[in-house]
Amino acid sequence: MNNDIARFNMIEQQIRPWEVLDGQVLSLLSVVKREDFAPMAHKALAFVDMEIPLKDASHPGQVMLAPRVEARFLQNAAVQSTDKVLEIGTGSGYMAALLAHQAASVISFELDPTLALQARANLQAAGVHNVEVRQADGCQGAPAEGPFDVIMLSGSVPDVPQVLLNQLSIGGRLLAVVGEDPVMRASVITRTADQQWQTSEPWDTVAPRLQGFPEHNRFSF
Repeated sequence: MNNDIARFNMIEQQIRPWEVLDGQVLSLLSVVKREDFAPMAHKALAFVDMEIPLKDASHPGQVMLAPRVEARFLQNAAVQSTDKVLEIGTGSGYMAALLAHQAASVISFELDPTLALQARANLQAAGVHNVEVRQADGCQGAPAEGPFDVIMLSGSVPDVPQVLLNQLSIGGRLLAVVGEDPVMRASVITRTADQQWQTSEPWDTVAPRLQGFPEHNRFSF
């Protein structure tokens, strides 16, 4: 398979039709080699419109998100070169690499020690040096190092914790997939004042749960 042709087709056939039209984002997707962040067993799937498993079947929620979802999140984030970014859910490190190319610095939390180790190796091999991968539960963020201009949750949550919203700078954006399967929406929450946030829900998608975030109570009758 010619990776350059496959990458071009991914961008033109999957990503552009999903209303990702930002030239900087599209160029970045051509530069950062997605196949270098896919697990060896699944490299042939790097450009396919699907989630790629990062571990075995006993860890079904640990995936690379579909390319079109990653791209649209990146477009909605509108990352600037001076931005400080927090990512929760490093996975393979691919989204961290995309964010790092646009931002000043990225802190990325990964709960799984094996994935954290692999993400560090992937980022180093890709020449990305402004990402710090931390093997830890990121559901509380990193309040001592905020505020952050962008916070990205690379997975779904039932609700966005207030503790994370409090770590946004004024004008900062938090991006997450919020809701319960099968009804989830991409949410972009912007901090507009010290105690004021504005939410938009520009598109629908479904994504695996991020670990560590509390679920809603489920009642049975």
